[in-house]
Amino acid sequence: MPNITQAGWLPTIMHGAFNEIYVIDCSTLRLIEINQAARDNLQFTTTAFTSMTLADLAHQPVAALVQTLHPLHNNNNNRLVQHITLELRFNRRDGSSYPIALRIFLTPYTSDTAEPVLIAIGHDISAQRLSKQALDQSESRYRAIAANTPGLVYQFRLLADGSTAFPYLSAGCHALLGIKANRLRAQPGLFLNLILQQDRAAYLSAMKTSAASMHSWNWEGRIWVEAWKDVKWINLRSTPGLTLQNEVQWDGIMTNITQSKLEELELKHSRARLAELTAHVEQVKEQERTRIAREIHDDLGGNLTAMKMALALLTRKLPPEETKLIEKAQYLDALVDRTIDAAHRIARDLRPGILDIGIVAAIEWQAREFEKQNGIPCTLCCDQDDIEIHPDHAAALFRIFQEGLTNIAKHARASHVVVRLNRTGQGIRLEITDNGQGITAMDRLKPESYGIRGMIERAKTLGGELSIGAAPDGGCSITIDLPIGDIRQRNHQKESTTI
Repeated sequence: MPNITQAGWLPTIMHGAFNEIYVIDCSTLRLIEINQAARDNLQFTTTAFTSMTLADLAHQPVAALVQTLHPLHNNNNNRLVQHITLELRFNRRDGSSYPIALRIFLTPYTSDTAEPVLIAIGHDISAQRLSKQALDQSESRYRAIAANTPGLVYQFRLLADGSTAFPYLSAGCHALLGIKANRLRAQPGLFLNLILQQDRAAYLSAMKTSAASMHSWNWEGRIWVEAWKDVKWINLRSTPGLTLQNEVQWDGIMTNITQSKLEELELKHSRARLAELTAHVEQVKEQERTRIAREIHDDLGGNLTAMKMALALLTRKLPPEETKLIEKAQYLDALVDRTIDAAHRIARDLRPGILDIGIVAAIEWQAREFEKQNGIPCTLCCDQDDIEIHPDHAAALFRIFQEGLTNIAKHARASHVVVRLNRTGQGIRLEITDNGQGITAMDRLKPESYGIRGMIERAKTLGGELSIGAAPDGGCSITIDLPIGDIRQRNHQKESTTI
């Protein structure tokens, strides 16, 4: 057999390649020639290779390998095998080993008279094996997480023609939707049919918005589960991405939120009932205050006035020389005057009679009282002489205003207060602004901040909102917005129900 190096093309190919290349004798599997890449990886010397076979590298019997390579020599039924691909494990000189993928060809060596040889081209697949192992482990972990995640882990794809598909559905599919995963994958349109008719528009709109913006898709709605004849609330959260076909695919999770949704609805109902109860309690309190104020004014005030008149009559009939009795009578007269003043003040505090004139007049009167009692100028800005509002709600708004001024007097350290009362589109707005030291978020959250909480609750019972923030020039600003129209309608409904 001619020397292998006589083939002029072979050295260039072998030693210029990054792959391992072996020239192997067909019958003995002896290594005739190997390239530098193979030498470097196997760590054997050139001399050592001359006495080795392919079977030595793979630690397998020569006969078994010859039998494996036999199809290269056989041409039965005119079906010539071009090459054979093997995966073996080669052993290095230092005792370590590595997996190698070999593609083995049978080729003439140099001429028609030369013996054919086997040429094996291989590459170390250690990194590939490790990557596959890591991928398998990652896939295993993912499936384990998906299997143990409460709910349904899924992939949802929006195809180019507008149809949809579920490339992946976890084992929780049937437990959540009442449909087997393989059936839903085969008929993805079944999912849309599960969604209640009144919730489908929101579902489709959320999907289109997410696909257009490539932002997260978060939707919750109701589905009808035929398997259990029941309605469930589900929450869908997923992240979109583009496939190689430029189609949008979401990876996400669906969960059953029926229990939490029912609790949320029950909490809303409870809060609504509590708000109604609070409104009723406030209304009863105002009515009771009005009754007590009226009794103090009419009964106690009338009696005190009668006492003053009787005392004046008695005083005039006392003899001039009874100076001590006259002094006693004058003292009693002054005491009656103070008691009358106290009765008027208590009645006024219980329910100012100015409220009967209108909310604008009542707010203006309270502003003047605040100015007199605290020495802090209070400017009222109002674009109307009066604003029509139900008496009960006028009283509630007045109490909010009173509490706001009280907080300013106690805590604000302000030198000026501006009050704005205006009619808005469908409601009324009261804004109280001071130039004091302001209020922090922590102050609003203090457990003992009953005044602020009371103001907020009063506003809520009227169907309105109260916000507290920083004023433009420092200090604090309190804004109350009330919907007058809703108040009138609600009052009318209550009166109709009472009748």
